[in-house]
Amino acid sequence: MADEKNYWTQQRADGKWESKREGSDRASKVTDTQAEAWKHSKQRAADTKGEALLKGRDGKIRERNTYGKDPYPPKG
Repeated sequence: MADEKNYWTQQRADGKWESKREGSDRASKVTDTQAEAWKHSKQRAADTKGEALLKGRDGKIRERNTYGKDPYPPKG
């Protein structure tokens, strides 16, 4: 089930980078650089208290930032 608070940054087939809300068909922002798209995803995720996820060119998650309440806090 999609969590609409989360935003993904990933490369498109045309070589551009997109910031996309989880579960959405369309990108919320398309940029020429990964850095611009990642910045947009982090800002939107912080606004919604969700999570920003960055997919590398290989399709694996390279980085993730959680804003708001972390569902799995470390024991300490």
